Order: sequence, then C-alpha cells, then structure tokens
Amino acid sequence: MVKSCWKPSIEGDSRGCLDGLLWYKDMGQHVYGDFSMAVVQANSLLEDQSQLESGLLSSSSSGPYGTFIGVYDGHGGPEASSFINNNLFCNFKSFVSENQEMSTNVLRKAFLATEDKFLSLVRKQWLVKPQMASVGSCCLTGVICNGLLYIANAGDSRVVLGRSVRGAKEVIAMQLSTEHNASFDAVRDELRSLHPNDPQIVVMKHKVWRVKGLIQISRSIGDAYLKKAEFNKEPLLPKFRLHEPFRKPILSAEPSLLVHKLHPDDQFLIFASDGLWEHLSNQQAVRIVQTSPRNGIARRLVKTALKEAAQKREMRYSDLNKIDRGVRRHFHDDITVIVVFLDTHLINGSSCYNSPMSIKGGGRLASRC
Repeated sequence: MVKSCWKPSIEGDSRGCLDGLLWYKDMGQHVYGDFSMAVVQANSLLEDQSQLESGLLSSSSSGPYGTFIGVYDGHGGPEASSFINNNLFCNFKSFVSENQEMSTNVLRKAFLATEDKFLSLVRKQWLVKPQMASVGSCCLTGVICNGLLYIANAGDSRVVLGRSVRGAKEVIAMQLSTEHNASFDAVRDELRSLHPNDPQIVVMKHKVWRVKGLIQISRSIGDAYLKKAEFNKEPLLPKFRLHEPFRKPILSAEPSLLVHKLHPDDQFLIFASDGLWEHLSNQQAVRIVQTSPRNGIARRLVKTALKEAAQKREMRYSDLNKIDRGVRRHFHDDITVIVVFLDTHLINGSSCYNSPMSIKGGGRLASRC
C-alpha cells in the first residue's frame, strides 16, 4: 500500500529473529547508546508496528542527527499502524528540514500530516474497502536530539524513564507520556467539556468506559468513522455507525507533547504498547531493566508480561506459548517493547554518525535463528 521513505545505503544490522509469535532484536546501537526490541503477536494479524531510526533526522544532509523511536498500536486491523510505520518518519524528516530545527511543533505537524494522508487513503478506498474507516492506531514517538528528549503521544502507549538515584542503588520510574484512555477521569472530563451537548460522549459498557460506547482511546491516527461524518453511513458496518449525526470530530489526532532535558542520571527509556503495561507496572519494568543484562532485555520484558498473563489465567507460560495467534488475543494483546539506553558521554559529547540504523519491529523483517 505504501513504501518506506528512508533506506540508508549503510545500515546497522537491522535483522531480527523469529521464535514462534515472538520477534526480537536483542541488541543494536543507536546514536546515543544501545537498544533492544521485541514484539509478540496475539491478534490474527499483527496490529502493533514499531521502528527505530538513528542517524540523520532531516531530509537535508546538514542534520540534525539523533534517534527516532515509534510505537504504533493498531486496532480494527493493521492498516493504520502499518501506514504510520511507513509514513510518519518520512513526514517528520520533511518538517525538520523545512523548519531547519527539531521541535515539538515538528512532531505535531508530522502527526497531523500522517493523519491527513491516511484519511485521504480511507476516502479513496471508501467504496471498495469501507472497513478502512474503522481502522485506527495509537501513536507514540520519541526523538533524542541535542541533549533533549521530545515525546509526542496520541493514545495509550507509554514511555517510562529509568533514572538512577545518587547515593542509592535504586532506579526510579518516571512516566513521561500522557495517555488518552477513557478509563482516566481527566480524559472523560476533557471529552465532556469538548462535547457539552452530548450526554453519551462516554459510556460505561461491559464495566469499561468507552467513547460513544465504541472505543477506549480519545486520540488516535485513523478511526475516520469517529472524525468525519461522511463515513458515518453505509457501506460501513452498522456496529460502527452512530445513530445520531455529529458535527465535529469525536476523536482527535492531536498529540500530547513534552520536552525533557536529559540528565546524567537518566539511564534508559522503555517505550511500549499498552499490552505490556496491562501486566507490568512502571516500577516493575524499570527494576527488570536495571537488574538484568542489556542483551535481550526487551525480550525479557515481553516474556515477563506473558508469564503474568498466564498466571492470571491459572495456566503455565509454556501452555500459553502453544496457543496460536487469534486465540491468543483472549489471553493478552500484541505487545511491543523498545528499550533505549542512554550513554551520557555520547549525549553530551561528539557522536559518530557513520552507521545509521533503520529497523522495524515484526516478523516481516525477521530471519529464523
């Protein structure tokens, strides 16, 4: 459907390994240190997509340089998350070049441009593939550049910082992203303030708060049926159509933005889809990274979450591992984890940009080990 925009002529080792439904890249190098990635599939089609791009962050050769991390948790199908994985970084690089600098506004523009392009695709395919209107994706990105970490998030994926405490052995967890899930009071309050004349803007359904009784997240890329009234009709399936017309978008692609100045005590970042955070707390995840070898740490986090999922269902991890995709979704979601280590000397000193890294998580790029 779309093509990747950036294929460096000189790449780091962008291959991963495949073990059943688990894809992993145990260790690689980005501009500012090491990283580890892992993805486990639960859905019939993998709906989580992810990427790490390290090196030149602009369409021009003059820089800046840095590391871009993206986690895209799709729902309703893989089309939106795949589209983001193939287009967001391309859009981001164009805006960095256009603005001649890195900023939160560049990230915001990249989100909205990707949203516009995906909605245009939905419109073009409306008569032949109307279900595209009900496909969407959470979108979490982080950019490390010039000693700063830029975060943009739409949806309920999460990035957590591990920071060491001077004089103590403990590494504390600091959540850097803002989540947009109707389970939070603040999100429900925001929706009600934006839609004061709609008493059904958030509804408790099957003991879960949902926007219009349909979806838990309030921000995403895609989900055209809750953003454009032109899609709230046939041939879209009745279960996605609202009974009453709406005049303004119900969901938004506007990301929450944050700039964090990296500190010498900042050790690592954990970017993950909500499939991980359903089973591990921020502090649990940080403690695992702190006390384990770097090599394979993303895979270790995924396996720990799977063991927790199995335990909740009073079954063994080995038995859970035998369950095929599709059926697995009854036990856990797709899970994506990217652990990015921060080398203070590289962040504050002169980094080497000779070996750009471009890697996308998932089985399509994997080779069996």
